Amino acid sequence: MILLGTLAGTYIGLGGLFATVALAGADAIPFGVGQVLAGLVFSVGLALVLVAGAELFTGNTLMIGPVAAGQIPASKAIRALGIVYIANFCGALLLAATAALAGLHEAGDGAVGRAAMELAETKTAKGFATTAASGILANLLVCLAVWLAYAGQTVTQKIFGLLLPVAAFVAAGFEHSIANMYLLSYAFIAQSLMDQTSTIISFTDIWANLVPATIGNVIGGMLLALTYHATYRKYRQPDRQSHPAR
Repeated sequence: MILLGTLAGTYIGLGGLFATVALAGADAIPFGVGQVLAGLVFSVGLALVLVAGAELFTGNTLMIGPVAAGQIPASKAIRALGIVYIANFCGALLLAATAALAGLHEAGDGAVGRAAMELAETKTAKGFATTAASGILANLLVCLAVWLAYAGQTVTQKIFGLLLPVAAFVAAGFEHSIANMYLLSYAFIAQSLMDQTSTIISFTDIWANLVPATIGNVIGGMLLALTYHATYRKYRQPDRQSHPAR
């Protein structure tokens, strides 16, 4: 879980990195077009998680369904989610530091670094309730993307299944805790490297975003998992009238 969780944090971070590059210098195109473009390229992160294989906290909140069905104990699910969350954070931080060392913030005459800081400033300006509600919507779409991808039988089908839900949550600016681990951490590093005259984002700002975003993500995943559990649980129960021996 630690190794695969670290990979997932890195993979989702790569999606965020790609989206940041796509948004760099986006003043020349309409806002909505830029957001949709960022969402489409961001989907590479979840594609890597689902196709290459990794453990992502937000997608794993769907474990609440098996917990409700009595298939796994709640304590085991909570432990797994906690380990993966920390590992995701480690992977995101590693990528943020590596991207900064690679000088990504200097690309486009500093356009990438500025795009990262503008994005971070927008995310950290939201209040607790707004961020939590945004987190619910974000993980509802991410879990639906996972759900649709598992319906695919080929790599192409899986990628097409997850593409639109992921693009939708990014384009709408919803808050995904794992993506924000990379985006906010990278912006924090970039601002020091670009000699900003004022601090755009602080450690406090990062945690003030991640806490409500994580709460919202858990609720979003829980709502989807429990809805499908309630809908289909009768089909998983043995037919005691037809099989009295059971």
